[in-house]
Amino acid sequence: MLQAECEAANVTVMTHCNVASVRQQQDFVVATGSGDFTAPVLIVATGGLSIPKMGASDFGYRLARQFGLRVRPTRAALVPFTFTGSVHEMTGRLSGVSTQASVQSGAASFVDDILFTHRGISGPAALQASSYWDPGQDLTIDLAPGLELPAELLHAKQTRPQALLRTLLAEQLPKSLVIELQRLFWPARNEQSIVEWPAAELHALANTISSWTVRPAATEGYRTAEVTLGGVDTDQLSSRTMECRQHPGLFFIGEVVDVTGHLGGFNFQWAWASGYAAGVAVGDKNEA
Repeated sequence: MLQAECEAANVTVMTHCNVASVRQQQDFVVATGSGDFTAPVLIVATGGLSIPKMGASDFGYRLARQFGLRVRPTRAALVPFTFTGSVHEMTGRLSGVSTQASVQSGAASFVDDILFTHRGISGPAALQASSYWDPGQDLTIDLAPGLELPAELLHAKQTRPQALLRTLLAEQLPKSLVIELQRLFWPARNEQSIVEWPAAELHALANTISSWTVRPAATEGYRTAEVTLGGVDTDQLSSRTMECRQHPGLFFIGEVVDVTGHLGGFNFQWAWASGYAAGVAVGDKNEA
């Protein structure tokens, strides 16, 4: 459909056409390996740094700086977390296991699935939290979101006194995850029935599972990030047309701009909407 629309609008698509330089005389001049191209309008839609295997680069940011625009610091976002040490060993053993959880980074919290991987933690809740995480920060993970786990376990202590704690937890969580939590939090009580647990210790353990605090070593970076946080400062652009305030005729759209959305198609929508806004503005210029 895109190709058909381009053909209908007489758009020429050129591939393997490296840009050597961009300069502005009266018009913009783009020097490439296929010759120079001159036009009164230049729209920069070069994307961010995410997934370099697809050709992502910092070209758009360098171009913005060349024209004196501010560029906000960039980093990978909507990206899995990686760990070292015992947590890394644990996630490796759980690789492929998913469960619903709440993942909190700073003031931002997301309830959705998490996925354990051989490198760390992924899944929608973790990806969302990564956009709000800074290196050195802890994550707080609630493995029983929406469940008052302390109250549930204390109730089970009265109604199912002979049940093992791991049996009760396996009714809410994947069994393999419960085994890892047991290894991590109550290795010495693995065969004790819940009635043998003092109420205070049971309550404390339930709170630990509901607010498991971990510190990622890093994220997987731009290699697997779905988007790039940061980019061309929106204060430099018209919010209606995406045209640069300092340089009429110069537009920046899509991921190269400092706009980052949540999962769910918002980043696609931003790319299309900003592109549409610039396209309409260019059409109005041509008509004028």
